[in-house]
Amino acid sequence: MSRSRTTGILILGILSLVDLAGPLLTDGDNPPMAVAVVGSVLGLISLVSIVLMYRGNERAIIPLVICRVISALTAVPAFFIGGVPAGVIVLCVGIVVFTAIGVRLVTVAAAPVEAGAR
Repeated sequence: MSRSRTTGILILGILSLVDLAGPLLTDGDNPPMAVAVVGSVLGLISLVSIVLMYRGNERAIIPLVICRVISALTAVPAFFIGGVPAGVIVLCVGIVVFTAIGVRLVTVAAAPVEAGAR
């Protein structure tokens, strides 16, 4: 496994753990409990996908990327809803940015290199 893919998996794994702990960290309002539970399920599926990838299942990248993108999208409403604390907005920005970085590192490492490409 390449260094960039390993870094991407590490980033997405940390985000998955944060999602998994979501229901324990929410006050019920920011994020709403329903969003925290959905995030927790996405985090669990992501962690299972990561384990499968380390065991050599390359196809596990698909559910990993899908779950992480959906999880990041659940953070987007915080930018448009009033009354969200500034700390939560900063956390949401970090989730979206690190998800983009992690997905990029994982998918670029998975792309085949063309013969003769520079």
